[in-house]
Amino acid sequence: MSEQNASSLQIAEQQGVFRELVSDALAHARKLGASDAVAEVSESKGLVVGVRTGDVETIEQTRDRSLDVTVYAGKRRGSASTSDFSPQALRETVEAAWHIASFTAEDDCAGLPDADRLAHEPYPELHLHHPWALSSDEAAAIAIRAEQAARDVSPLITNTDGASLDTHEGHFVLGNTAGFMGGYAYSRHSIGVSPIAGKGDSMQRDYWYSAARDWRVLADPEEVGRYAAERTLARLSARRIKTGRFPVLFEAPLAVGLIGALVQAASGGALYRKASFLVDAAGKQVMADHLDIYENPWISGAAGSSAFDSEGVRTQPRSVVTGGVLQGYFLSTYTGRKLGLPTTGNAGGSHNLELRSRLTRSSDNLDAMLRKMGTGLLVTELIGQGVNYVTGDYSRGAFGYWVENGKIKHAVQEITIAGNLAEMFRQIVAVGSDTMVRGAKSSGSILIEQMAIAGA
Repeated sequence: MSEQNASSLQIAEQQGVFRELVSDALAHARKLGASDAVAEVSESKGLVVGVRTGDVETIEQTRDRSLDVTVYAGKRRGSASTSDFSPQALRETVEAAWHIASFTAEDDCAGLPDADRLAHEPYPELHLHHPWALSSDEAAAIAIRAEQAARDVSPLITNTDGASLDTHEGHFVLGNTAGFMGGYAYSRHSIGVSPIAGKGDSMQRDYWYSAARDWRVLADPEEVGRYAAERTLARLSARRIKTGRFPVLFEAPLAVGLIGALVQAASGGALYRKASFLVDAAGKQVMADHLDIYENPWISGAAGSSAFDSEGVRTQPRSVVTGGVLQGYFLSTYTGRKLGLPTTGNAGGSHNLELRSRLTRSSDNLDAMLRKMGTGLLVTELIGQGVNYVTGDYSRGAFGYWVENGKIKHAVQEITIAGNLAEMFRQIVAVGSDTMVRGAKSSGSILIEQMAIAGA
């Protein structure tokens, strides 16, 4: 029997046990007088090995398990959790949640999702679980290969901040008294390297990593190391540039962060608190008219895939932005009720968002995007968290490359880029075909018509 089949069989057996625990917790909540209840049982394990200069620096092994219970007494809610799955601990945890609920204030928006929005079996098979049975020695050997590959690129790679391998897997069952019961197994794995180049005041650092649910599709350790070194070497002799307003091209791994900014601003929590520049923006133009954002929770093996959200609400593909017009928000049951809208199945976050431009051609790789920009700044690293979601004001420290006539001239450091997200989204003039997936979002490089750059 293969490693994956054996692991899947074991988890299938544990899922049966977890379903019984969830059912017992819900039944006890009902017995106490709860109007509704939610229970989730989960278990996970992981291994993280860090190496530096060829030696193992850290080994972290984790194993977690939890029973989480939320009970409702009408519009009052209480929650409690335990790592003890014994019958007595289960009863005590439910009773603790019930006791807490009796002291909380009523909230008209509290409660379970409407039954007609809950997911039901059979759930689609999304292939989210790919276990990687590694010993700490085997993990260290892979990380050392990645780090050594970086050091072998050039004698100018003088040191490293290390390399790491992270492997993690787990499974859960979620259920509620409205009739939902579901769960699945999942995994995630990554390899990363952070080389250092140069000496003294001219030292530079960069990094690269590969991440996936299936370890078999990770980039080779040597490939990760070599590319990390190439990125680091390109940063040598970086200097500042003069202050001004210029076109800015966000490299694809950073471009997905702009999608994340849109998600944050269009999320129910920010909207009902009036803490977003996108309040009442549904149905309005929020991005350039050649842009679309599509959400697909059902991509096989993807990081953001799931048949249901963290409340058990069924997920479904949808257009979030069409022709630059915002089609909908990211809502849970609670935040939706606060806004007088139905949940969008996004309790727990977004699902596999992809930014697309109707102007993009297959030939629009990074070199082509540099030519489109002509003269301006290619940004490859952002520093700090300078985003005000109430106003949309955006100001981040940055590292990148100065570009003239479509060609990189030199690295740039100690600068700040600034703008306003509402304007930036509308000033996206092109999206590259150099699409990259980072977490649950994907995009090619993004060219913004103009931003303020503070330099020397």
